[in-house]
Amino acid sequence: MRRFVLLALVFAATIRSPADELLNVSYDVTREFYADYNAVFAAHWRASGGKPVTIKQSHGGSSAQIRAVLAGLPADVVSMNQEIDIDRLAAAGWIDPRWADRLPGQSVPYTSTIIFVVRRGNPRGIHDWPDLIRPNVSVIVPNPKTSGNGRYSYLAAWGYALRRPGGNPAAARKFVARLFAQAPVLDAGGRGATTTFAQHGVGDVLLTFENEAALIQREFASDGLTVILPSVSIRADNPVAWVDRNVEHHHTEALARSYLTYLYSSEGQEVIARHHFRPQNPAVLARHAAEFPALPLFTVAEIAGSWRQAQADHFADGGIFDQIGVNH
Repeated sequence: MRRFVLLALVFAATIRSPADELLNVSYDVTREFYADYNAVFAAHWRASGGKPVTIKQSHGGSSAQIRAVLAGLPADVVSMNQEIDIDRLAAAGWIDPRWADRLPGQSVPYTSTIIFVVRRGNPRGIHDWPDLIRPNVSVIVPNPKTSGNGRYSYLAAWGYALRRPGGNPAAARKFVARLFAQAPVLDAGGRGATTTFAQHGVGDVLLTFENEAALIQREFASDGLTVILPSVSIRADNPVAWVDRNVEHHHTEALARSYLTYLYSSEGQEVIARHHFRPQNPAVLARHAAEFPALPLFTVAEIAGSWRQAQADHFADGGIFDQIGVNH
């Protein structure tokens, strides 16, 4: 009898009651945003007649996070910075292959871009992409093999070199190789790169998402770190999806749908803007126009064909990133 009771308690502990808890598995630099948004959504859900809800977060390099979900991390929703990672869940049968069509804007409620952070007074005189490959400049950037931040930084540099006068794939390859040769370390994710640059004082310039740059300036205000906008950069889409296989098991599909749909509400978009992501709602974006300076942006599709093509050409084993011989 005692053994039966013990087994029953263990079983009960592994089964979540319907619609009272969510796990959001996200990438490295969304911790603060989702901590804020979760509280706003929980209040909305309760006011709408829902049960009290607990929303848990998991963060890391985007590709590593998807591997963790496939290995058993019980994500109800995933909020990533590249569609290719969510596509991996679809390919494994964990999510509807048409997941991007289930929410507005191809399931992208907000975007970001890659910009530079330099040290007080910008002692190296860094203003645009060519400055990053000068011999005396040390660049901090995450590893493109494990980090969406790193992939976007790589592709932003590739796109700059490809689109400038006389640019071509050979020139872009040479430019990116020189840039990554300037990196003394490749952290696994964007937050690790922030720690290396801001806390450990390594490097002259950090390549990171716009939202992370704003957080760095706030948290390290006494260090005088400065944001530099390059002449052009890349649009970083941030897609979201509920994980069909897990929400069915957890009985959380309605809650997960509402959680992601509310990102598109005026209140959700305001939280997005407060955390320096670029909201998709034009009215909200207009209200925060001063916080998002105009910056010419190209897309992954424009410079690499698609995320799928970029992954195959640049980041898969034996791809261009491996070929340029970056060793850390």
